[in-house]
Amino acid sequence: MSVRKRVWTTKGERREAWIVDYVDTKNVRRLKTFAKKKDADQFSATAKVEVRDGVHVADRATVTVSKAGKFWLASGDEARLERSTMNQRKRHLTLHIEPFIGSTLLSKLTVPAIRDFEDKLRAQGRTAVMVKKVVGSLGAIITDGQERGLITRNPVKDIRGTRRRGREKQAERRQKARLLVGTDIPAPNEIKAFVGKLSGRWRPLFLTLIFTGVRSSELRGLRWQDVDLEGRSVSVRQRADEFGDIGRPKSGAGERTIPVPPMVVNALREWRLGYSRPVKGRDNEGNPIREDARPSHLIFANGNGKVESHANIISRGLVPTMIAAGVTVDTGDLNKDGKPILAAKYTGLHALRHFYASWLINRPQEGGLGLPLKVVQERMGHSSITMTADVYGHLFPRTNDADELAAAEAALLG
Repeated sequence: MSVRKRVWTTKGERREAWIVDYVDTKNVRRLKTFAKKKDADQFSATAKVEVRDGVHVADRATVTVSKAGKFWLASGDEARLERSTMNQRKRHLTLHIEPFIGSTLLSKLTVPAIRDFEDKLRAQGRTAVMVKKVVGSLGAIITDGQERGLITRNPVKDIRGTRRRGREKQAERRQKARLLVGTDIPAPNEIKAFVGKLSGRWRPLFLTLIFTGVRSSELRGLRWQDVDLEGRSVSVRQRADEFGDIGRPKSGAGERTIPVPPMVVNALREWRLGYSRPVKGRDNEGNPIREDARPSHLIFANGNGKVESHANIISRGLVPTMIAAGVTVDTGDLNKDGKPILAAKYTGLHALRHFYASWLINRPQEGGLGLPLKVVQERMGHSSITMTADVYGHLFPRTNDADELAAAEAALLG
């Protein structure tokens, strides 16, 4: 590796530049020109170390962040990622990444550059959650670029590694709020009131949600062949995404069989009977012959027999039933008669999933099942027991520590 001065004349004007001549990690000769010797010397010193460590990528051997993002999207298409996932990738790239660093070369991305990118996102009004998601997507773009030989190090991972070891992780843990019964998780008396107001097609639907804890996508993908009314169980074998496309659960843990109580069995049995419809012809006693629900039919399809909308379940089923059951909060506004305007206390289907988890955990004398953590993980379809413990571990009942110590002391010392 050498630094040399080049002098030439253009239209009678003397000009000079400094050239760094070196061989990169791919054994390709590279020439890089600088106007000042100090800049050439600095690059030479840096490149020498990077080449020695095998982490140097020449500018001509890399691409811009925008181009790398296109490669990243192509990788997602090839992997046949879900449409919702691909749409999120495209939004992150076009709306949040390209406007700020789209023309930047991958080789120019450093930890300071990533920090500056974060600052710009925040300055433009992005929330902390959005900044975290966008930077995560940028990290994925860089990882894809690493696999293509366009960059050797991932500064996003360097930042995250440092943060996990530092004070920010501790602060994040302190700020992470626990799910509270009556705030995030419906209390048993609220569920009782809610169930008491269920009717029509919403009764089997919400009873299934409450007592299986399935995700909205899993519920909307349930077929009659996934229900064993005699064996009192519901099996999750597929899911419907936000576009109504049917696919398998995202992880192996998502495929599971969940036992259900008699109330759910009876509601589904009645719903299946109502689902059947008369066809041409009558039996010997003159009764219309009905076509039973086909196994492949969706249990909770919309009026056209297609996947029901998540938004419809909330706006037409959950919210009105919550209000009718008196599970409400005061909005602070008054109607034309001067009475408080009430709104549904829980407006997301995930609240019912949270309740199911608490029902599995609570002691039998409190109306729960008292199941161990591992079983709760399996019923919830979590990919790891750590996830279950992080979200619901605080709900597990604890005995009096002082009494436990006294009993242990007596057992040991007599």
